Amino acid sequence: MEKLILVDPNLGVCEAWYSYFDGLPDVEIVNLPFERLPEFDCMVSAANSHGLMDGGVDAAITRFFGEQLMQRVQARILDEYLGEQPIGTSMIVETTHEKHPFIAHTPTMRIPQDIRHTDHVYSAMWAMLLAVRQHNRTSERKIRIVACPGLGTLTGRVPFPEAARQMALAYKNYLDPMTYISWGHVTARQKHIRFGDFLGFRTPMDE
Repeated sequence: MEKLILVDPNLGVCEAWYSYFDGLPDVEIVNLPFERLPEFDCMVSAANSHGLMDGGVDAAITRFFGEQLMQRVQARILDEYLGEQPIGTSMIVETTHEKHPFIAHTPTMRIPQDIRHTDHVYSAMWAMLLAVRQHNRTSERKIRIVACPGLGTLTGRVPFPEAARQMALAYKNYLDPMTYISWGHVTARQKHIRFGDFLGFRTPMDE
């Protein structure tokens, strides 16, 4: 992947991205609907686990690429995940669009619901980055430019700064991956993932 475009029509989401992605390389922030981007190879679908793409940014993706894309996504979910794609997974699906050939179907929630006080945004962002990486390792047609909306910021009701924090943390960890595994490393990483900074969020486990 050569470039990550963070794209959202909501100015508040973009302002949070500017704060948390400041200094991170190969990132562009665009305050527009994704349909107005001139170039991207893969659009991230901030999805539910069942491929019901009729709300939020998924509805816009379906309008842009056509109903056949949702049907293809659901067929893959039925075949590969027995009808429920887990949070923390992402699958690259062909769109048949000449200029924008892929989406990354990436659940942030099982069904449309409030996902505040969870690490679902981090898990989704991390899964998407790994899926793109794996695709580029095995496929002839590479994904160079990924367009990603605010994850969990609409139906999920995750506050913009917290969504941006989790997305940026996943991207930082992707750019600077572990070179070996120890309890010290994984405990430090988990602490950063589970706890919001100045917002003081906790996962349900901590409440």
